[in-house]
Amino acid sequence: MAFEIADVTKNYAMNGVGVQALAGVTFDVADNEYVAIMGPSGSGKSTLMNIIGCLDVPTSGSYVLDGQDVSSLGEDQLAEIRNIKIGFVFQTFNLLPRADVFHNVELPLIYRGLSPAKRRTKVNEAIEAVGLADRSTHKPTELSGGQRQRAAIARALVTDPSIILADEPTGNLDSTTGQEIMRIFDGLHAAGNTIILVTHEANIADHAHRVVRLLDGRIASDTTRKVAA
Repeated sequence: MAFEIADVTKNYAMNGVGVQALAGVTFDVADNEYVAIMGPSGSGKSTLMNIIGCLDVPTSGSYVLDGQDVSSLGEDQLAEIRNIKIGFVFQTFNLLPRADVFHNVELPLIYRGLSPAKRRTKVNEAIEAVGLADRSTHKPTELSGGQRQRAAIARALVTDPSIILADEPTGNLDSTTGQEIMRIFDGLHAAGNTIILVTHEANIADHAHRVVRLLDGRIASDTTRKVAA
């Protein structure tokens, strides 16, 4: 099981007023699932993404990731979990502008303390997997939007994470490039990766095999579609 979320709530205080972003969310995701999380603005999907990605913790309830309850871990422990188990892909790419593709992809492995030789091997494999081998020495400003997102996907892949968590991964791309990026995610899923997409776009969610829809901090629907063999 990739993760299990049970009766998770998340409360915030905004301008002195209490806001409940999640109101008892329960669902689990198996290894190698391909799931889209959808919902309108204010539905709680960003809050849920932050909890799945160990960027935040629930107010109550439990979150078990790879068999470990991470619901109440401290910030240092969460940072370690993020580095080991979560591969992030963001709408805005989040690449270091002065570093080339190779060094952007390498960064999580430096934090992990891998040797230069091991880092080089893993980085080259990740860059090759997203079709950027001929751009490894280019900086983000020398890449197209699609190539930047490929670099971000390679960076997410390089740590062999339990989950690849993609937040609106095509939001800054034109439709043709967006579909190219989604074909990469499709291929990663076919290779055995667990992928969680957070999106408001139906055509992007259509790539997933399961769609979880949130409304007012609760799961409104959870549907799985048949996939052709």
